[in-house]
Amino acid sequence: MPGRVGALVLRGVGVAAAALMAVAPAAAAFDPQAEAENYGKGKERAAIYSTPEYQALLRQVSLQNRAAAMAMQAADPERNFLLQLCATGEDGCAGDARLYDWQAKGYGIVQKVLFTARNGATLSGHVWATRAGPAKRPGIVITNGSVQAPEQVYWFVAQTLAKNGYVVMTWDPQNQGQSDSQGESPDQNEGFPAQSDGRPFFDGTEDALNFFFSTAAHPYVPQKSCTTGTSHAAKQTRRVKAGLNAGFNPFWQLLDASRVGIAGHSYGAAGVSYIGQFDPRVDAIVAFDNLGNTDPNANFIGQRAAEQPCPADPSQRKPAKIAKPALGMSADYFIPPEPNTSDPDPLGKSTQSFKYSKAGVDTGELIIRGGTHYDFDWVPNPGFPATLRGADEIAWYTNAWFDKYVKGDASADKRLLTDRWRRDAAEAAVDPHGDANMFSWYYRSRLDIGLSGGGRFVCEDMRTGCPGLQANDGQPASYEYIRIVTSKDAATSAGGPAGSGIRGCGDRKAGRVVPLHYRHRIVRAIVYINGKRVKVYRGRSIKRVPIPEAGGGRQVVKIVLVSSTGRRYASVRTYKGCAKTRPHRVRH
Repeated sequence: MPGRVGALVLRGVGVAAAALMAVAPAAAAFDPQAEAENYGKGKERAAIYSTPEYQALLRQVSLQNRAAAMAMQAADPERNFLLQLCATGEDGCAGDARLYDWQAKGYGIVQKVLFTARNGATLSGHVWATRAGPAKRPGIVITNGSVQAPEQVYWFVAQTLAKNGYVVMTWDPQNQGQSDSQGESPDQNEGFPAQSDGRPFFDGTEDALNFFFSTAAHPYVPQKSCTTGTSHAAKQTRRVKAGLNAGFNPFWQLLDASRVGIAGHSYGAAGVSYIGQFDPRVDAIVAFDNLGNTDPNANFIGQRAAEQPCPADPSQRKPAKIAKPALGMSADYFIPPEPNTSDPDPLGKSTQSFKYSKAGVDTGELIIRGGTHYDFDWVPNPGFPATLRGADEIAWYTNAWFDKYVKGDASADKRLLTDRWRRDAAEAAVDPHGDANMFSWYYRSRLDIGLSGGGRFVCEDMRTGCPGLQANDGQPASYEYIRIVTSKDAATSAGGPAGSGIRGCGDRKAGRVVPLHYRHRIVRAIVYINGKRVKVYRGRSIKRVPIPEAGGGRQVVKIVLVSSTGRRYASVRTYKGCAKTRPHRVRH
């Protein structure tokens, strides 16, 4: 119901939470009829998976998953995962059944991996990418939520990111999906059970990152355990030699290790909220329901310490400073989704995001109207209610956030400042009142970000709208993740999440490597993209200058050359989707 909550639009560099709280009460009285309709939006996703065709596909996928799980256990009896709720990946544990056989159908490439956690548990995951794309790409690691949340229920996000030019890793935390329930003696009880401990979502995220960064030259070695300080590297080595575990990230050659982000859901969101600030290798964070504390010793949902202690290495529990951009996303209803009986605090979802604004760090908190905790994982079961369009909105903003803060794509601002989710036609079609606005009218969605061209965009009520929101975000009018991830693995010139296999400028194709023909030897080349220095080449005699990946959209590339005699040359090129559109000109 548009306009139900009064607008609050504040502009400036920072927003004080105390000032916001003073205007927190909703402007209208609680409406039971409107609440019933809003709560009923959780039935929308069922329209996708309740058809006979989808159910037949889900049954086929479930049988295949069960057979594969049983065969894996039989071939690897050391493993201990079959007693877990989603170990066999059937029915509601299968995720979106339309996303299977991704490589076989020519949508992208994927490889199953096993590796050893710090406590000796064998962790299971997949690494995703596309054949098309630049030689080096940024990376994203996704951490699950707890209980019925195997990695496959997050494949919709992972595959969309892979199509957008990322190397992506999904994985099961210990005691979930197809990762081992327990570790190896003397640390078999470290992180067990996962839901009462927290370590699989915090330490596990760090272990997954360590594996993600591993290469053929620097294979993965698990950290020592937190409980006893024992190294379980011998187990990893033994299993690699036996052909069971992966020794390193199979797509390491594609990964640009200098640009990596992490995302997580629920307990995983708490984990990445801390690890993203704790680990210097991480550039940005997206937290699905919701941004957590940057102190791992703080309570998780007000009940217990988010993570158990690490007596063998107390530095692993040191609170982290807020320094890296983080986007929180949440929904009107949590778990279990229960209808409201009165108006909730409209700022209640934004507590952590306000801390980022206070620290002067880019942030946002976006709340899905009528959505639930299950909008963020794709569970094809009516017991897990979710909206029709929530997953698409999640995929859109996750890609845009990482494009801005991990990929460094200036065009991401348009996608973050888009007005499309306030006027979504598919949303209007399923709403009883034709309401096209996907932002909650109970809770205020916010964005507080610096812009690539200078200045800031600060909006404290995205539903009502703020100056600076744009109708033209440079993307097709219709956005659906399923159309993106099931497109053929081929290069396109699209920039941003609607593209498929986005090609950067570093793939050595014509127009992306600048040949040099100068009388004096060139010993240094400095590359600037949109005014930012991104690469410096040095050598005795540089003959070519590869332009680093810049994504799609309009890119202004400046190259400054220094000769052996100290003479400097400057060139400027403009690219659109990395195709040259303006002649090269040189200033002597």
